[in-house]
Amino acid sequence: MHLAYPAVLAALLFCIGLYGVLARRNAILVLMSVELMLNAVNLNLVAFDVWLRDTLHSGQALTLFTIAIAAAEIGIGLAIVLAVYRNRGTSAIDRLRDTAETDDAETLPDAVDGTEPPPGGADGRTGKTGTGKTGTGKTGTGTGKAKKAEATT
Repeated sequence: MHLAYPAVLAALLFCIGLYGVLARRNAILVLMSVELMLNAVNLNLVAFDVWLRDTLHSGQALTLFTIAIAAAEIGIGLAIVLAVYRNRGTSAIDRLRDTAETDDAETLPDAVDGTEPPPGGADGRTGKTGTGKTGTGKTGTGTGKAKKAEATT
C-alpha cells in the first residue's frame, strides 16, 4: 500500500475538522471537530509507523497516548459544556464570551458635576470612596448608584 492514500485521507479529515472548529457555533460540534483532527493525526502516526517499518512501533504507541488524551479531553470538555448549558441555557460559543455574571449590581459612587471624589476618600477617614453593595447601607457616603456590570470585549 502506498503512503499517499492514508496521508491524503488524514489531510482531508484534518481539514474537515479544522473547518468544523472555525465555522461551528455549537460547543459540542467544536469538540467533535477537534476529535476528528486528533483522529487524522492518529491515522498519520500509524501510516508512517507501518511505512517506516519501525521495530519499536513508536507511531502506534504515540497513537495510544493520543487516544487516551482525547478521551480525557472529551470527558472534561463535555462536563464543562453541560455545566455552562445548565447555567446559561445555551451552548453557542459566541454567547459564551462574557464569563462575568451580569445579574449582580455593582455600586459606583455619585460624582458631583462630573468631578473626582475629594482626596482621602468620600468618608474622610480612609482612601475608599464608598463601594459597598446597594441595599446594605454600608457605602462610604450613602449616595452610591447601582449599575449593571458591563461586559468588556
